Amino acid sequence: MNKKNRVTWLWLPFLLVAITLAACGSAETAATNPITQTINSLTEQTQPETAALAQNDPVAETAVDTTSQTDTINPVAEAAANDPLSSLFVQEEAFVSVYEQVNPAVVNIEVGSGQGSGFVFDNNGHIVTNNHVVADGGQIVVNFDDGRQLSATVVGTDPSSDLAVIQVDANEIADITPVSLADSDALKVGQIVIAIGSPFGLESSMTTGIISALDRLFPGATSPDGTTYQIPDIIQTDAAINPGNSGGPLLNLRGEVIGVNTAIESPVRGSSGIGYAVPSNIVSNIVPQIIANGHVETPWLGISGQIISEDAAVALGLPADQNGILVGEVISGGSAAIAGLRGGNNPDVITAVDGRQITAFDDLLGYLVQQTVVGQTIELQIMRDGQLQTVNVTLLARPSSAG
Repeated sequence: MNKKNRVTWLWLPFLLVAITLAACGSAETAATNPITQTINSLTEQTQPETAALAQNDPVAETAVDTTSQTDTINPVAEAAANDPLSSLFVQEEAFVSVYEQVNPAVVNIEVGSGQGSGFVFDNNGHIVTNNHVVADGGQIVVNFDDGRQLSATVVGTDPSSDLAVIQVDANEIADITPVSLADSDALKVGQIVIAIGSPFGLESSMTTGIISALDRLFPGATSPDGTTYQIPDIIQTDAAINPGNSGGPLLNLRGEVIGVNTAIESPVRGSSGIGYAVPSNIVSNIVPQIIANGHVETPWLGISGQIISEDAAVALGLPADQNGILVGEVISGGSAAIAGLRGGNNPDVITAVDGRQITAFDDLLGYLVQQTVVGQTIELQIMRDGQLQTVNVTLLARPSSAG
């Protein structure tokens, strides 16, 4: 089985469940963050242990010395200091707090003969999910963790990012707090993450893991001419996500959404430790456009290319360690063509966009998708004929036929 066949959307057809289960914002302040409150509460009870674990920290040592001069010893803190599981209890309480904070805003979405997940985005009844969850059409029923069932309508979709927005009656969910979005540009490999959704139709399920990798490219919409547009900056995680998790949130320990769970890579249509999520910064750019207009106009440079190789750099008279994107084709009528960029036998090399250095194609694509809008003028730094130049490019919308 080739790699393409191992990539599985996390939308779950009901029929497959009947046959076999294997088929498959803004940051909160410390004062209101339940995770911070939990950790602070437990830390107050375990100061001796904390000081002991941080004995090489001069600040901690000072705190220990000060504490040791007090006349009384807190028996609860003394007991916690001798409990080897106390640090695990802190993490456990953090997980519990995230679940209790976010789960009311996470929903199970039934569409036609399948289902997926989603989350409440704002106080107007808008719910974010994946495009592939609602793409086939049909009646939409949204199930909340407290048993509420509400009908929903599609506000709009963006196949290019595999995002969609549906809407329920806002008055029916006035008591539910919408999620907060984190800055996905600040993520690091190794961070703990939490997924909540409805794997195999099992509503309100939570799994945990870490960020396994960042900046993956993932196939999005395909145009009629066969061109597949890539979704940039995809998050890879080993948190268990399965069919039915599509559209559900991937969270950090503060309970903020860092991504929308979208697909897995597996030979058995079940979790094998490789899951993909659309990053929250794409969500924060795309979703407001869907809500406002029912669709998204995607900024389009109109080039194909690849990272310049050492041999190609030398052939163009550039340093062997030159970084950048070697322009292969400039599409007629596209933004780059109008601005005069060159491809072919004497191509330009794009080295920076708006002052940001380009070392991978994902750097350019991610910037366009997350930071720009149609009609915006960007500045490209290019190497042309061995000379560094700047070119201003006004971004056009990707042709509507591309989806």
